[in-house]
Amino acid sequence: MVAGLEIEPGEQALDVAAGTGSITRRLQRAGARVVSVDQSAAMLAAATGRGAIAVRAGGERLPFADGAFDVVTFGYLLRYVDDLPAALRELARVLRPGGRMGMVEFGRPTGVSWAPWWLYTRVGLRLAGLAVGGGWREVGRFLGANIDAFAATWPPHRLVEAWREAGLEDVRAARPSLGGGLVMWGRRL
Repeated sequence: MVAGLEIEPGEQALDVAAGTGSITRRLQRAGARVVSVDQSAAMLAAATGRGAIAVRAGGERLPFADGAFDVVTFGYLLRYVDDLPAALRELARVLRPGGRMGMVEFGRPTGVSWAPWWLYTRVGLRLAGLAVGGGWREVGRFLGANIDAFAATWPPHRLVEAWREAGLEDVRAARPSLGGGLVMWGRRL
């Protein structure tokens, strides 16, 4: 996703739902100055350990001026917002005209890839969660159904439309990992 954003050194990037910082670090390696946003202080501490600026906030109300960033990224955010179109408008609001936005999300495979994916998300993740313990047990229990519900409500073609309605153009999507992933990019009008 980050490679598809064609980051220029020194660009200002916002990584929303930064989690432990995997996207933040990729943006930094590409030369961007990064602000990482997450609701969890513990996650932000991990995400910003290498010099990114930490801001504790949610993706639906960003404490930044209109057009403040050259690049906005987010991973695994939209399944958790109350109003997806409003969240996309908010993400686009802080993006400068001509700025780029990128997303990473789980996808739901189709065809022959669907059955192994379903088995993995319903059985494999639960077993892995039991083996690892802690909070991973809950992740293994809810993730497959959560991905399915999101994909049923917001299939890729509908997400592309929502991005366009939020003021983005040149919206494109890719389905890596045999359809188990969804990566999207767009540019603000």
